[in-house]
Order: sequence, then structure tokens, then C-alpha cells
Amino acid sequence: MNLPTWMWLSSGWTTSSAIASVPGISVTAIAVAASVEWSMGDGSTVTCAGAGTPYTSGVDPRAPSPDCGHVYRRSSASQPAQAFRVTATVRWTVSWSGAGQNGTLPDMTTTGAISLRVAEAQALNEVRRGLEGGHE
Repeated sequence: MNLPTWMWLSSGWTTSSAIASVPGISVTAIAVAASVEWSMGDGSTVTCAGAGTPYTSGVDPRAPSPDCGHVYRRSSASQPAQAFRVTATVRWTVSWSGAGQNGTLPDMTTTGAISLRVAEAQALNEVRRGLEGGHE
């Protein structure tokens, strides 16, 4: 809690294409990832223009993500299964061409989800005084 959470798509930022053919005609559709919207489960949403940067060991754990991150301000202890349900929805722009024509289709989306437990760590500072004058 109160530490940056880095988000990224493990498959990266890909372009997908497909070809449909019938005798004498083929059409190619190309889908390009345009953005990803993260619903963080705590009421927050984060929209990122790219796939995000994976967190790697050796990076300061207090450092925010350079391009796609969030900071949880409360734990998930009161949530079902004590976890936030996090969803990532990728918006794709789709164009097509074939048979001497081309065009665009309405944007499409794909969605994935995970459960994320956010814990609260508490620290107790205790001041101990040394023995004064050799007496207990």
C-alpha cells in the first residue's frame, strides 16, 4: 500500500492481422492496439498509451512506472477474497483492405482480469532508553 504498482501487458504491444479469402478475392484486416484501460478494483481507472514497462529486480521499489502505473491508498483486506479485481481492456483500431477497397471497422476491445492482493504493512517504532547511572 502506498507503493507504486507497475502495470504492463505480458504479450507486449502487438499488431494482429488476418486474411479472409474466397476464390478471386482476399481481404486483409489489421488490428493495432491503441490504448489499454486498467480498472484497478479500488474505484480508480488508469489509461495507458502503450503496453507498459515490466518491473525488474534492481529497480527501486518506490520508483513509479515510467509509463503505466498506479498507487493503492488502501489495502484489499475488506474486498471479496481480500483482493482487488483488476481488469485490463485493450482498445484496438481495425482497418481492412482488399478487392480494390479499404476502410475501417468500429474499434474493438479485448479484456483480461486478475485478482490482486494489496497488503498494509505497519511498523512500530519503540524508543528504548539506556540504563542511566548503572541502575535498573
